[in-house]
Amino acid sequence: MEPNSTTGGAEEELHENLVPKASTEGQRHGHRLAQAMEVEQEGLVEHQPLEQEDLDFERWKPKPRPERSLYEIVGALKQYLWNPETREFMGRSGKSWSLIIFFYSALYTFLAAMFAACMCCLMWSISPYKPTYNDRVMPPGMMMFPHAEGFDIAFNASDRPSWMKYVKMLDAHLKPYDDAAQEEKNIQCQQDKYFMQDDKEESAERKACQFKRSWLGECSGIGDKHFGYSQGKPCILLKMNRILGYLPGKGTPVNVTCGLRKGDSGNLGELEFYPKNIFNLMYYPYYGKQRHVNYTSPVVAVRFSSVQQDTHLHVQCKLNGKGIINESATDRFLGSVSFTLEVGA
Repeated sequence: MEPNSTTGGAEEELHENLVPKASTEGQRHGHRLAQAMEVEQEGLVEHQPLEQEDLDFERWKPKPRPERSLYEIVGALKQYLWNPETREFMGRSGKSWSLIIFFYSALYTFLAAMFAACMCCLMWSISPYKPTYNDRVMPPGMMMFPHAEGFDIAFNASDRPSWMKYVKMLDAHLKPYDDAAQEEKNIQCQQDKYFMQDDKEESAERKACQFKRSWLGECSGIGDKHFGYSQGKPCILLKMNRILGYLPGKGTPVNVTCGLRKGDSGNLGELEFYPKNIFNLMYYPYYGKQRHVNYTSPVVAVRFSSVQQDTHLHVQCKLNGKGIINESATDRFLGSVSFTLEVGA
């Protein structure tokens, strides 16, 4: 009896194992079939023609908001400013406002302190008398006066309004050069020699050499208040740009020459230079605005005493000397200045 019972039990166990497997496979097959039918149904739906309701685009447009009356708008604004139910001001409770004010106060206080610390470190590391970095080219540039309308001088000697603007500009530019002001503020220096003052403390004020207006002769505006413009013999002023610590000419004064860029040089006529056609060495080096308080840059005045009238002239004035560059393709004012001159009767 035992063998039979063992055999029967094994058959029952085998039957029980096969039944769940068969049912599981059936469920999987049914699930796959359902998925296939669902995909096929979606394909049929996609290929079905659109109905009239789907083509009615008006129903999909956003509906306009109903217009609110002024009373409703004012009421909504009052509720936004102060909501008595939630006790909120502009949408925030008192605690929320306190936190946000504290946060931004701390943030901006920190940023201000950091900026102040950076500025203190910067000011501590640089000198107010001499720049740490100087990007100016060492060869100086040159500037001319007057230049009321660009670098074009055109007038008629008989037409006072046409040249009065140039006279006013020259007179205003030469005010600091008045003899009385120069004698009061500046000292007489030894000519043709650099006025070195490096032995003083860095913050000590440097003396400046006198440059009197009367030295400019016919172009000083003292004897002839019109600087020759009323006579058709105009004056211009030439000035070398200031460069801190620069010693021009390497011991030899830098001189100035003027001529025509093109055309007959005879049309320019005779030129008169005041006080001379050089920049004297005694005005150099320049120690900066903080230390050279009363410094007045030396100028060279040029008078066109016999210029050809009613002729448009292209004039160029150049600096000449050791270390001077007066021809540059990129900087038209490096060592020279160009302008047009036309004098009418």
